[in-house]
Amino acid sequence: MKAVGYTKSLPIEAPDALIDIETAKPEPRARDLRVAVKAISANPVDFKVRKRAAPPEGETKILGYDAAGIVDAVGSDVTLFRPGDEVFYAGAINRPGTNAEFHLVDERIVGRKPTSLSFAQAAALPLTSITAWELLFDRLGVAPGKSHDPRTLLIVGGAGGVGSILIQLARRLTGLSIVATASRPETTKWCLELGAHAVIDHTMPMQPQIEALKLPPVALIASLTGTDQHFPALVEILAPQGKVALIDDPATLNAMLLKGKAASLHWEAMFTRSTFETADMIAQHHLLNDVADLIDKGVLRTTLEQTFGIINAANLKRAHALLETGKSVGKIVLEGW
Repeated sequence: MKAVGYTKSLPIEAPDALIDIETAKPEPRARDLRVAVKAISANPVDFKVRKRAAPPEGETKILGYDAAGIVDAVGSDVTLFRPGDEVFYAGAINRPGTNAEFHLVDERIVGRKPTSLSFAQAAALPLTSITAWELLFDRLGVAPGKSHDPRTLLIVGGAGGVGSILIQLARRLTGLSIVATASRPETTKWCLELGAHAVIDHTMPMQPQIEALKLPPVALIASLTGTDQHFPALVEILAPQGKVALIDDPATLNAMLLKGKAASLHWEAMFTRSTFETADMIAQHHLLNDVADLIDKGVLRTTLEQTFGIINAANLKRAHALLETGKSVGKIVLEGW
């Protein structure tokens, strides 16, 4: 089968940063599905792993953490799916990735593909939907429901992949006031279209901008990018006894800044359940099915923004290069072989 991988951690400009390969079709075991991959999307985790995790000498590592496709074969213990089912999912960080014609994935982290979406549109959603859902409902502890919630949620980096889903979930499924941050006209427009009540510029002092909005207290903060840069300002904005959740990788973080406000810090890592095979691992199966239902009912929309052509090394290099700038909007998808 065809796949895209790498043998050394190289800058994306290097000719062999990503390479096209041929490898054997994998065989499903136990609760594995073998999925014929129709479309994938690129995420920041792809380039972070490429840069930091060189494969052993002589081996090729296949990246990719989002896919939509058709179940081709199932393992002996599979009960949730059967061959022919259309699915979408985000895979596991400790297994070979989705940048391959056929891919193995545990059925407990797979959902049914939304029937109203193409494979490309569906491939944009899984990783960011899981991350946003777990951050909002599991880490920050927001209860879904449209009753009025006298709090404001601040989303730092609202136009990225996770922010694009988080804005929608918070606006459609909760009564929170939602403020996103963005720094360009096109990203500001994107956040407002997705449902943010207001947008502020994170390249400018944020506290005066928040105060000028005269919204309920900022009791919840989702810091999706630049946490090490923004953290002191975020603590200043945060209401007493508030919560901060983050997904990025700050080199340092002074959590003591939160003590005076009795505030709490939460990490969201959507690969935790699959990496440790937690007892509630199947929650991601149910979550993705819920997302599919919300998509098909018109409550949520895909965040696909750009399609970079077929799945090959050249096109994936373009996707990695754009993601590394930190200026992409929505999601980048590749489709077909």
